[in-house]
Amino acid sequence: MSSARPDISEIRQAWRDANLAPLWENARAHRPAPAPEPAHLWSWQKIRPLLSAAIDIASPDVVERRVLQLVAPKHQDEQRTSRTLAANIQILLPGEKARPHRHTMNALRFVLEGSGAITVVDGKPCPMEEGDLILTPAWTWHEHIHEGRAPILCLDALDVPFQQYVGTSAFEAGPAAQLPETIPDAAFSLANVVPDLDYAAKDYSPVFRYPYAAAAAAVAAAPPARDGSRRVRYINPLTGGSGMAMMDCFLVQLDTGAFTLPFRTTASSVCCVVEGSGESQIGSNTVRWSKRDIFTLPQGNRIVHKSSGGAARLFQVSDRDLYARLGLLREEYGNISA
Repeated sequence: MSSARPDISEIRQAWRDANLAPLWENARAHRPAPAPEPAHLWSWQKIRPLLSAAIDIASPDVVERRVLQLVAPKHQDEQRTSRTLAANIQILLPGEKARPHRHTMNALRFVLEGSGAITVVDGKPCPMEEGDLILTPAWTWHEHIHEGRAPILCLDALDVPFQQYVGTSAFEAGPAAQLPETIPDAAFSLANVVPDLDYAAKDYSPVFRYPYAAAAAAVAAAPPARDGSRRVRYINPLTGGSGMAMMDCFLVQLDTGAFTLPFRTTASSVCCVVEGSGESQIGSNTVRWSKRDIFTLPQGNRIVHKSSGGAARLFQVSDRDLYARLGLLREEYGNISA
């Protein structure tokens, strides 16, 4: 029997031909976890004049998709806001309509400016007023009609990056051959009383519109959360879970005073300032914000918030529900190093 060792170059070539690779030589196999991404802020004072330029464009391609993406510097190549979320500013002009369509991506609209438009979700009209949250869950038919007098600007958020990564993104243009039956919002008009229905077949809330006035009253009455802020969650009233699969939404109130307790999570969020001003320490960065500013809370950062000059309110859309479903959600409070 020959004791000659085989030619390693021949073995490597044989591995490559068989689509095999030695893990012990993979530089990515044992890399330490990367540092958390830095936060990024879009100042409303700076971007609002730039949004006006999109209002002047009348191309048919633009009318139904007058949207500017909020692209974080870390994700310029992928044109996204975080690893899993894409946030945009959408502009609806008086007299404009968007034809019905649906997609596998979960999406939402949070109204920043204006009123007078309606988003129709599975045939249910949802008036759009400043501060309102409108859900368009995966594979629901939706369209919008603007019969008001001034432009409406919305923060849109979708789970596009995640859906593209797992290969599930799909789109279908309307009209719908048949709309599903929906539950009137009046059935949920009394808190803690809901229809006795088996709604498990649908992984989203039967309520598509969450008026800001009601959410603001709820967060003002909420007791302090673990970090010291007041926080309410936009839920599916039939299950108590998130309003849509994959995305979680919260309204946070910061009372005047000290910083919140440090907080860190594996989830990421996009925040919009609804009222007030203040600052957030996100990792090693300090972000100072005021009304309608939008900023990111990338996963893994130590986070504290503080309002200035009165109470402040932040709307947050997060991939927290996605991480919880995958068993990857971790949250820490208190004594956390940066």
